[in-house]
Amino acid sequence: MNREVDQSLKDPSLYLNRELAQLEFNFRVLAQAEDARVPLLERLRYLCIACTNLDEFFEVRVAVLREQLGLNESRPGPDALPPGEALARIRERTLTLVKAQYDFWNATLLPALEAEGIRFSKRDAWTVKQRRWLQGYFRNEILPVLSPLGLDPAHPFPRILNKSLNLAVVLQGRDAFGREGHMALVRAPRSLPRIIRLPAEVAEVPYDFVFLSSVLHEFMDELFPGMQVKGSYQFRVTRNSELVVDEDEVENIALALRDELKGRGFAKAVRLEVADNCPKPIADMLMQNFELSESEVFRCEGPVNVNRVNAVYDQIDRPDLKFPTFTPRVLPAVLEEQSLFEAIGERDILLHHPFESFSAVIELVREASVDPDVLAIKQTLYRVGNASPLVDHLIEAARQGKDVTVVVELRARFDEEANLRLANRLQEAGVQVVYGVVGYKTHAKMLLVVRREQGALRRYVHLSTGNYHQATSRLYTDFGLMTANPDIGEDAHLLFLQLSGLGPIIKLKCLLHSPFTLHKGLMEKIEREIAHAQAGRPARIIAKMNALNEQSVIETLYRASRAGVQIDLIVRGACALRPGLPGVSDNIRVRSIVGRFLEHSRVYWFCNGDAPEIYCSSADWMERNLLRRIETCFPIRDPKLAQRVYDEALANYLTDNTQAWILGADGTYTRLTPDGAPAHSAQQALLAKLTQ
Repeated sequence: MNREVDQSLKDPSLYLNRELAQLEFNFRVLAQAEDARVPLLERLRYLCIACTNLDEFFEVRVAVLREQLGLNESRPGPDALPPGEALARIRERTLTLVKAQYDFWNATLLPALEAEGIRFSKRDAWTVKQRRWLQGYFRNEILPVLSPLGLDPAHPFPRILNKSLNLAVVLQGRDAFGREGHMALVRAPRSLPRIIRLPAEVAEVPYDFVFLSSVLHEFMDELFPGMQVKGSYQFRVTRNSELVVDEDEVENIALALRDELKGRGFAKAVRLEVADNCPKPIADMLMQNFELSESEVFRCEGPVNVNRVNAVYDQIDRPDLKFPTFTPRVLPAVLEEQSLFEAIGERDILLHHPFESFSAVIELVREASVDPDVLAIKQTLYRVGNASPLVDHLIEAARQGKDVTVVVELRARFDEEANLRLANRLQEAGVQVVYGVVGYKTHAKMLLVVRREQGALRRYVHLSTGNYHQATSRLYTDFGLMTANPDIGEDAHLLFLQLSGLGPIIKLKCLLHSPFTLHKGLMEKIEREIAHAQAGRPARIIAKMNALNEQSVIETLYRASRAGVQIDLIVRGACALRPGLPGVSDNIRVRSIVGRFLEHSRVYWFCNGDAPEIYCSSADWMERNLLRRIETCFPIRDPKLAQRVYDEALANYLTDNTQAWILGADGTYTRLTPDGAPAHSAQQALLAKLTQ
């Protein structure tokens, strides 16, 4: 299909900056923390999520921009913002975000927690009994594992591990060897909890906590007997965590990645956080040693590791301060101990997590592992989590003599080490492990079981928008499809052959897949809506995803809007498209939903006149997903299931007026309120409909 080229749609002013759009998501997360309607301990968790998200943003996105700037490589996106200017704007917005985080922590969260008997005691508020107990804790538990480092010509500034908590200590006097004290560094022990709960005999409230950093500050003089501690100041450095392995130059990607991981914790620094009371000369000394400028330093009006307070959530037995518990709906076939092969053979099965239990997926693999009629199991694993029963069942299947092939994506960011261990464990059990395709991350979520039935082979397939991760299946919204459809089974078979055998380009019957047909297929479907609109037929697109930044897709959506196609986009995170621009995107609306669960499902619906199509996918509409990854996009063919997906993931979310944020053309988000209409939360509606 020939697509017209409209150069006016390449105007940089039509696009939002990807990094700034991603940073804005954290303001929406922080707004959840600031929302008094949210249970108090959940507000604490949202604050921690905003902090850890910001860490990852600097580790990856800011690190990439700084790398481009350092190499004088200007590679701006469609918005044409140079790396230097992007970094300056990121600095400005980050200062606003950090201030808002600490203002909320100090002025709102701490008093609200203390009113509920949950306190983070500061040093000046410790009682005599508490101080005595903490001094004993310091001497018995902390002091034995500390290794302070005095800075002098024999002890130059050490390598500081990424995101580790450290204290810069100013000393006066001479040590035992007659050396004049100036400065020392103390690293908080990684083996000890960062938050200490005071025992009942000294606690003054039911849940009395103390930061490890406070204990270090208070008893720092015991580390340096005979010297005077003039001050101690917390700091934390964030480093580049984007791994780069030249896959064309290595023979074994696993070994190359393992070697690269060894240096990740000490890569180039991208951010320095210091306590707000840190004197400028010390901050300058740290900046110099980390090779950072003033623009990369952020002062914290509180503990520099405030995100560590997330550890207290599980220690506090206060259900009234947490989201109500729920029991995901279990697939009837699992409850009734019916064979899942029989159930899937009768009709397709749709699972909507976390409202419906992930146990059906685990049960399918378990049943396949022990079924004598199952010949082979093939699965992709991107993130799987620790102690996953899925892995145990795959290993058992291999021990049972079945052919088990697992595509393990080693380059799943921040899960690389876990995936290396997983691959080794599977290989030791006799599972054939494949590391995917050089240059393309395998992000597809697929499971294929080959079973002999009545003398013929039948394929059973599970396709998903999310990872095979039991823990996140209770925290993320995702769809999974179980089917015995022969065409989908054949497509999955060909995809696994391509992944493991490095075969030629394949033609699939039902599935779209990156990097070959998904981008092209999406463009053709948008073009089809344009043709319908121009012919006066119904034309509409509704799509739900995590992020949108691929320029040619945005250009085509702009053309669709000009043609009169009504477009609703539900984009959780970064969106580079500007909605509501006169003459360009008047017919496009963008909303973001931020609630109890992380919105993770990708669903695409095309009106197609009077013959609508709906797809679920592992891919966002991003350049990397559509052009540089292995992704799958699968149709929901069963009319009842298609209607379910439409109702639950699209129509439901388009009527949300409590957790929805509307994107304006200027890149700002405005939170919707009911304004007299009945309040509707999409996630709450699904909890009421699907869970117990």
